Amino acid sequence: MDKGRFLIETHLRTGRAVAELAQAHGVHRSWLYKLLKRYRLCGEAGLEPRSRRPRSSPTRTRDLFEDEIVKLRKELVDSGLDAGAVTIHSHLSRRHESVPSVSSIWRVLKERGFVTPQPHKRPRSSFKRFVAEFPNECWQADVTHVEAAEGVVFEVLNVIDDHSRLCVASRVFVHTRSPDVVRTLHRAAAVYGYPENLLTDNGAIFIAPHGALGVMETELMSLGIGSRHSRPYHPQTCGKVERFHQTLKKYLARQDPATSKKQLQHQLDRFVAYYNEVRPHRGINRRTPAEAFAAREKAVPRGPRIDTAGYRVRHDRIDKSGRVTLRYKGKLHHIGIGAAYKGWRVVLLVADRDVRIIGLDGSPLRHLTLDPSKDYQPVP
Repeated sequence: MDKGRFLIETHLRTGRAVAELAQAHGVHRSWLYKLLKRYRLCGEAGLEPRSRRPRSSPTRTRDLFEDEIVKLRKELVDSGLDAGAVTIHSHLSRRHESVPSVSSIWRVLKERGFVTPQPHKRPRSSFKRFVAEFPNECWQADVTHVEAAEGVVFEVLNVIDDHSRLCVASRVFVHTRSPDVVRTLHRAAAVYGYPENLLTDNGAIFIAPHGALGVMETELMSLGIGSRHSRPYHPQTCGKVERFHQTLKKYLARQDPATSKKQLQHQLDRFVAYYNEVRPHRGINRRTPAEAFAAREKAVPRGPRIDTAGYRVRHDRIDKSGRVTLRYKGKLHHIGIGAAYKGWRVVLLVADRDVRIIGLDGSPLRHLTLDPSKDYQPVP
């Protein structure tokens, strides 16, 4: 979510002072006043990010040294000599008092196609660390297993706010089912509000197989909450809740093993209270999650609310021919939507032969009564 757009919308919607919003979110008020002026002049288009690239750069390597670097490279290669960036830097240093760095020379050679990067190890600078900009912008949810007394294993559902690391829910179950996740979501929302997005793995309690729409996804759709999932076998996507599992289990390992589900829930409640209100978190500048959560405006669900009551719901993707498929009474039918929509992910709401096809942004794409006698339902 774009911070500037969100703060301007908050100012216009709530009337909060620009200076107050700027101080709360760690930005300069002059930037918000500039965005507000652009919004009044250009509307929504005025809030789009603009390039910070200067119109000209007199000291740019390309303008001063690129041709000479390329010439040196060719001369050295033609002479059978080493022609790497370090060697070229050495030759340039003999000719000029101030020359580009070795890394700048390497970038010139790369851009001109003289070298192909072949990293043997992924550099740390290449890792992209994702953090939601606002509280409730994204919650992460996952289930872990906790061993109690006498080897009894319970399942614990943990839900973490991505921005603040606040634990909004930690519930113990014998076996976690999709309705348990839905109830936990509503209980957490009664205290903290509903999130804009929910990020989970691809477990059966979160996502139904074979393109169907499960209990959890149906509930999120009706609330306008975005549903996101990590790619298979990549737990790093849900890294914050995975890390919370470790912290929680480290605490439980030092407690007396719980003899019942109720006792384990009491232990979880004590830990969550300490974790949220007392324990400073290194990932949020040594603040407590509760402090980080309270410091900024909260995001809210922004997606379309799609009522699925009375419908069989399934996901699909429009193929390159602009069609989706639907099986009715054992027979597969192809429904035309239009090649312009190829690749779109859509939701099919099916009530017997009545079929509604809706984009994930809530846009209606087609509403038809299926003709069982035709394999292909053409676009009218």
